[in-house]
Amino acid sequence: MFQNLDLFKTAMSMARHAGLKQALTSQNVANADTPGYRTQSVKPFAELVPPESDGFALRATRPAHLAPFSDVDSAKVISAANSEPNGNSVVLENEILSSVDAKRQHDRALAVYRASLGMLRSALSKQ
Repeated sequence: MFQNLDLFKTAMSMARHAGLKQALTSQNVANADTPGYRTQSVKPFAELVPPESDGFALRATRPAHLAPFSDVDSAKVISAANSEPNGNSVVLENEILSSVDAKRQHDRALAVYRASLGMLRSALSKQ
């Protein structure tokens, strides 16, 4: 029953993705005045997780049956085109919004983890 806890893996992957997004955002801000610098970002987390057809997770009948969803390690870093007068593509307003989004994503991942841990504790205490 407790051998495969995908919810914990998903929460961990979401937190890692948020950390990577925050790191790239801070790198973009640090290079805001660097001529020719191109901003970097990652794909949204939702694009890294394959959609379920009917809302239910598929059940694997053997270990190699289903491939796991993409983790942060395979997240593609996307570079933006240069658009500012100095050949730099950093827009500080966008970076601030990206930073806030990464914080919210990380908080959401921690909330999912805490709720899952609470449910697991509750299930184990009833036995």
